[in-house]
Amino acid sequence: MSHSRWTLSPPAPDNALDKSNFPSLITQLLHNRGMVEPSQMELFISPDERLTGDPFLLPDMQLAVSRIYQALLGGENIAIYGDFDVDGVTGTALLVEGLSILGANVIPYIPHRLTEGYGLSVNALKDLRQQNISLVITVDCGITALSEVGKARKMGMDVVITDHHTPRETLPPATATVNPRLINSAYPFRELAGVGVAFKLLQALFRSIGKEERVNELLDLVALGTIADMMPLHGENRFLAIEGLKIANTHPRLGIQELMTKSGSVSGNLTSEVISWVVAPRLNAAGRLAHAMTSYRLLMTDSTQEAQELSTWLEGKNTERRRLTDKVLTRARETVVSKGITPLLFVTDMDCPPGIAGLVSNRLSEEFYRPSIVVKINDAMSVGSCRSIPEFNIIASLSQCSRLLTRFGGHAQAAGFSLLTKDLPHLEHSLSELAAAQLDGLDLRPSINIDAEITLQELGGDTFPIIQKLEPFGYGNPAPTFLSQDVKVVDCRSMGKSSQHFRLKLQQNGIVWDALAFRLGNHPVEPSVPLDIVYNLKKNSWRGEERLELNILDLAPSNHQHRMHDTRATV
Repeated sequence: MSHSRWTLSPPAPDNALDKSNFPSLITQLLHNRGMVEPSQMELFISPDERLTGDPFLLPDMQLAVSRIYQALLGGENIAIYGDFDVDGVTGTALLVEGLSILGANVIPYIPHRLTEGYGLSVNALKDLRQQNISLVITVDCGITALSEVGKARKMGMDVVITDHHTPRETLPPATATVNPRLINSAYPFRELAGVGVAFKLLQALFRSIGKEERVNELLDLVALGTIADMMPLHGENRFLAIEGLKIANTHPRLGIQELMTKSGSVSGNLTSEVISWVVAPRLNAAGRLAHAMTSYRLLMTDSTQEAQELSTWLEGKNTERRRLTDKVLTRARETVVSKGITPLLFVTDMDCPPGIAGLVSNRLSEEFYRPSIVVKINDAMSVGSCRSIPEFNIIASLSQCSRLLTRFGGHAQAAGFSLLTKDLPHLEHSLSELAAAQLDGLDLRPSINIDAEITLQELGGDTFPIIQKLEPFGYGNPAPTFLSQDVKVVDCRSMGKSSQHFRLKLQQNGIVWDALAFRLGNHPVEPSVPLDIVYNLKKNSWRGEERLELNILDLAPSNHQHRMHDTRATV
């Protein structure tokens, strides 16, 4: 039996294939991603500014622009208040750079995760007021800060909120609230990252003085934050990411260059995959274990020496982050197994660093395919991080328990909260009941969406260059996934110290491919038993040599009685 549910996409209809100017395989891949008309397909392959929305369609944009220009003309001091993840840090850097071009007196402020926590802090706002700040612009936070924004106004500061998180029914009393997820939003694309919303604010500001093209110089930051925050890479995000990656590779920031060098990556080859697996974890390590201002400084520096020192420090913090994550994950997994696998996994830990809790809950959710919550317990107040599965909206469930929480926010599949420690048992009980009711009777296994069934022979020629036309890959635009049936195992060897990974040689109709299978050690592979395999096609670089390999996502013994056909089916 396979580890996951396999869902094979139906074939593109004949009329779509007939109208398309692309090869049949890429037409199928585009059709699977919702591109039905030839014009949509063309725009996906070659995205341009038609995918972007008018920034003034965002709620309160005109109010935000007017208040910021008032500050610019009056010489007011402005603070950019960002979140401590990559989305918030890049958004903070973006607004500081952009407003500086306009001549603003502007400073960054990023809270310390360990001492201040997520979002606006009254004490931080007091400190900013003492620095004669009269306007605060938030990035990637603020949409739920009703009390904090109210207190800022009483101190004599105006607040412009730019955020992309799910709003509550009551909004903070801000001068302007720019968020594409607001009910009254006329903006055509709701999935902008926090840095994307900040970019639209800059776009509106620069458009007002006829210099909109200047803001495009900062798109590298937008690409970095959008990809790191796992926002869907379609629509406007796809255009922003592609244009931003072009800038990042032709005119790379000194800090990113040094960060890639320290990690062993090739400078000038910044892809969505490199951002997700190399750059973002290192930038996030600062905010998880210390202060995210280090990552901000890395993005902003023009000093080679400083870039080298900061990247070295971040590399060390990332190593520490991995060690701590493994340590806490081991304890959390033991807790889950000892309690039994329930519809919702709820783990408390007194020694878990707050910056690690989200990583651990994510790993638990991936391994057990359940919504998972990891809570750092303190004497009076505790902080939790949540990760969920598509079948369970975690932010909606937290909203139903809001009476128990002092603060919460996030998205459908990732959220965070704080509450009085004495209320933890009540929260666990309430969320567990909600999960049990909503997930009852469902087949709780991850689903792999398969783009097409092909043979190993069809992978040659121009198949890989065709697939590359769909990059950048990420959330909302995953790397194409294929199914091949009745594949013979020529060789199978374990990789590394763990038996969870192995390297394969696979053969079908005389064609042999090398393959890698990660975390599939619990799937026995016998050379005498043909396999059905689900995989991506990957380019592997080793000792200066590049070659294509199969990246196995799942496998199962071939079952001649149960085959997948062109109609959508599941295993």
